[in-house]
Amino acid sequence: MKVTLLGSGTSTGVPRLGGEEGIDWGLCDPAEPRNRRSRVSIVVENERGSRLLVDTSPDLRSQLLNCNITRVDAVFWTHDHADHCHGIDDLRPLRYGRGGPIPAYAASETARRLRQRFGYVFAGQFGYPTIASLDDLQNLRICEGFGVSNCQMTHGPAQSTAYRFDCDGKSVGYATDFSEITRSMVDLFVGCDILVVDCLRREPHPTHAHLGMALELADAARVRRAVLTHLDKSMDYATLSDEVPGHVLVGYDGMVLNA
Repeated sequence: MKVTLLGSGTSTGVPRLGGEEGIDWGLCDPAEPRNRRSRVSIVVENERGSRLLVDTSPDLRSQLLNCNITRVDAVFWTHDHADHCHGIDDLRPLRYGRGGPIPAYAASETARRLRQRFGYVFAGQFGYPTIASLDDLQNLRICEGFGVSNCQMTHGPAQSTAYRFDCDGKSVGYATDFSEITRSMVDLFVGCDILVVDCLRREPHPTHAHLGMALELADAARVRRAVLTHLDKSMDYATLSDEVPGHVLVGYDGMVLNA
């Protein structure tokens, strides 16, 4: 299996708009290309060429172009916050040439909110066809040759869905936007070849994992490799890379890993 990090940044991306000069790099070195971060999303691919997209970030179009991804076979959402779903319209060109809408999945509450906000995507409008079908994760076990399992995570006052994708004896886990570690999360990710994990900053945060929590989850689940994502402007790539253990990688936009 292969996982591509389309984006690796927090909700405002890096650099952030604002600051004294109008562009705020925080502690990140602007000369390091891996510090330029768009909003988080991943693609998981198996040896048969099947591709699953997780989340539709507001930067989705440029991410797919940058990574030369012109087709996905299914879409999964972690939750409905803007930085994870507001690029949903960029699925429209991926619908062209298909015999039907792109299969899509989310937990029941996330699905309800997505239908409420983006009804035209899932039902068509004004003669335009349905872009994606949206089904509840409850009964999903296999998708495009992948085994798919999930659990719900606490994301401050909200919830986010954690995913594990298995294929041909390899596994990729995805845990973004969580603020505490639960037994169900550890059980879901135990033994994963790759875990892409939320790591907003070094200090604790009310709705996101910080560095210590991200490393704790990776250790508890005994994953082979962990990749830090959802990084803010305090997380300089080179500095952070020097801090983490050898089996932990600092994620960046366009990063490709083989399980």
